[in-house]
Amino acid sequence: MPISVLDRSWTYFALRGVIALMFGVVAMAAPLSTVVALAILWGFWALIDGAGSLVQSFKAPNSPARWSLVLAGVLSLAVAFLVIFQPGLSAVALTWVLGVWLIARGLIEALAAVVGVVEFRAAMLGSAAVDLVLGTLFVANPGIAVIGITWVLGLTALVWGIALCALAVWVRRAEGRTATSQVAGSAQ
Repeated sequence: MPISVLDRSWTYFALRGVIALMFGVVAMAAPLSTVVALAILWGFWALIDGAGSLVQSFKAPNSPARWSLVLAGVLSLAVAFLVIFQPGLSAVALTWVLGVWLIARGLIEALAAVVGVVEFRAAMLGSAAVDLVLGTLFVANPGIAVIGITWVLGLTALVWGIALCALAVWVRRAEGRTATSQVAGSAQ
């Protein structure tokens, strides 16, 4: 069996797995702090994006797209400052918007399943029901929904971390078998 790129990088899988496990534990142990940290990180990304749009707008003063860049930059900066200085409020507002989107999506899916000729009508109605229930829960109590989203994120990170650590062990074992067979082959 030839040594592949994966065989040489099992330690990176292990490192990524451990980091994912740590993130998952922290996200689930301190969901409010996780939400605030993620909101602030997104706020700094929006700040950099807004500044970049403004800089780009001045690099092309005669471009018809200049005003769209200025507008996008100013909007990004305004949102960035709001999120950076009010991360909890921003996370709750975003969850409310997500809830409205889920409700709208659920209604559209239900309508498409009922009105349209759909081969998998039951699956579409099930998906619509999930969207409607989650959307209603998010709109009814966005604060708790934020915590729920953080728990889902934490669980996802834990599963991802376990999978990456298992992959690291599998690749390490495969590497050991390859090294043993190469040593045995060169001894003959």
